[in-house]
Amino acid sequence: MTYAAITGWGKCMPPAVLSNADLATFMDTDDEWISTRTGIRERRVSHVSGVDLSHVASVRALACAGLAATDLDLIVYGSCSNDEQIPNTASGLQYKLGATHAAAMDVNTACTSFLYSLSTANALIRTGAIKSALVVGVEVIAPFMDWHNRNVAVLFGDGAAAVVLQASERPEGVLGEKLGCYADARQTLRVRGTGLAYASGAVTYGDTLWDFDGQEIFKRAVVGMSHASADVLSRCGHGIDDIGLIVPHQANLRIIEFVARKLGASMDKVFLTIQRYGNMSAATVPVALVEALEEGRVAPNSLLLTPAFGGGLTWCSHLIRWGERTTPRDGTDVDLPPPTRSALEMVRQFMANKGTAGRSTAGLNAVRFAESP
Repeated sequence: MTYAAITGWGKCMPPAVLSNADLATFMDTDDEWISTRTGIRERRVSHVSGVDLSHVASVRALACAGLAATDLDLIVYGSCSNDEQIPNTASGLQYKLGATHAAAMDVNTACTSFLYSLSTANALIRTGAIKSALVVGVEVIAPFMDWHNRNVAVLFGDGAAAVVLQASERPEGVLGEKLGCYADARQTLRVRGTGLAYASGAVTYGDTLWDFDGQEIFKRAVVGMSHASADVLSRCGHGIDDIGLIVPHQANLRIIEFVARKLGASMDKVFLTIQRYGNMSAATVPVALVEALEEGRVAPNSLLLTPAFGGGLTWCSHLIRWGERTTPRDGTDVDLPPPTRSALEMVRQFMANKGTAGRSTAGLNAVRFAESP
């Protein structure tokens, strides 16, 4: 039987840090208000595009695996903040890497995009369609954030990470997954102002308002993540005590704590990055996975559990058997150019570019899909 082993990993975090104190300079909040409700103390703001972040993360992942970009058969780009709608963003990464033999696709399931992408690449390798793949989770959310909305502006950050999958006869990589979606609650997390529905001229395109029903999202996230985790563990014949490390989506510390409690897992078994990076949407799980490896938290041949949820409301959990190697085969000097402005300066520029003239709530409310709940 063929499996899809994870043989390479790499991340790229923008160096510009936006602290809770920075947010307090332009909105009614402070560090205590944010940290006690979310667990977040700071997040990153990118001065480059998602493709640029992904390129650095991918080069590092390829070096870690000891592969050349031309060895890749597929690139799957998981994100909900794509640089362009057409052409797909994965093709931009393929071009930048020089991965001339690789097919390229985008996957957007919001915060679960990396894990849905992992399932896609895993399935193609296990069926024999391809032998190798690069899977990326990346977000650059700061430019289209509604920085006037405290409920969402304090939560999100930018970042990227990537993994390399290769066909293997060893039973490792994704052993099982459970994917799902609470479509009846899709309106609880909606970004109004992006997408073709908002390109008619009724509003300033890209000037966003965020619908965010925190209580409903919290409830659905806990149920979805814990249900998916219990399901995949049961189907694969494992219990929570068999898991070496839980690497969850990092949206809110309270959500993570509730999920761990429902699974009967100690928080000592949960790897956290939320305090440093906030919610990086599709990038949270892969960034946390890379950092767990860097910190020696992933043991050879151990089992990992990766529950997540995202807009839609999508949810999932993956059971991953790690391989024998937990250190890179090689490194690279590829890095981002340094930013010329601080994170706070970049955010203030985003706000100035949008202003308030185009923030037409009436116009945004008028745009509706007939099939949307």
